[in-house]
Amino acid sequence: MKYYYRLVALTSLLTLAACVTTTPQDTAHRDKLASLHYQIGVDALGKGLLPKAFDELMESDSIRPDQPEVLDALAYAWLMRGDMAKSESYYLKALRQGGGAATQNNYASLLNRLNRYEEAEKAARTALNDPRYSNQDLAFINLGNAMAGQKNYPAAIDAFRQALQFNPANNLANLRLADTYAAAGDLLQAQALYEALIQSQPQSRDTVAGLVQVLLAQHKIDDAQRYLNHFSKQSESVADRAWSIEQINRLPTP
Repeated sequence: MKYYYRLVALTSLLTLAACVTTTPQDTAHRDKLASLHYQIGVDALGKGLLPKAFDELMESDSIRPDQPEVLDALAYAWLMRGDMAKSESYYLKALRQGGGAATQNNYASLLNRLNRYEEAEKAARTALNDPRYSNQDLAFINLGNAMAGQKNYPAAIDAFRQALQFNPANNLANLRLADTYAAAGDLLQAQALYEALIQSQPQSRDTVAGLVQVLLAQHKIDDAQRYLNHFSKQSESVADRAWSIEQINRLPTP
């Protein structure tokens, strides 16, 4: 008899549960809440507030699971945390859930970091297959990095030039173009690009470092020292000033 009562009670609970339905208003409220947590998480990511970003993005994912944009943001958060494997797992999950060109491009960037250049090329080209993707210049940069990683310098140069056609003010594309000319052995072209870049971004250590290497390869030691001295005097970063002084001390004797 006790078993019968328990069975009746359980059946009643199941019947009540079946009667509880999710209304369109409930769904709309859930979606709005998930979107709010996502936006706060992305804002925290942009400010480098990783714990806050993880908290908000994970909350968004728990409210409305498997949204590609949320998974993409979590992938980037794990990348910032330094966990490449976790980052890749989230990018792949985002792609399985319908992530588009932006996620393909972000995944290409990660693959370049992992030196998996052929896979990065494929992901970047997939992103570029969508003409609606707004950040075409970034996809061409990732494609250029992938081609440079495979030592296909002419294709890399073409990709970086394409990036500049979409966004002439993209200094990263110009820097990577200069790096690629240097890697290809066209030192004069690389020097001209580095020197032009320094005019627009005088505090870029990467630009100065690239130029110094090109000058040293041409045995222009005095010019290298001049640029390093100027960088050390005008840099606002203590770490950059220390780096430039260290580089000066390492210069060979003219």
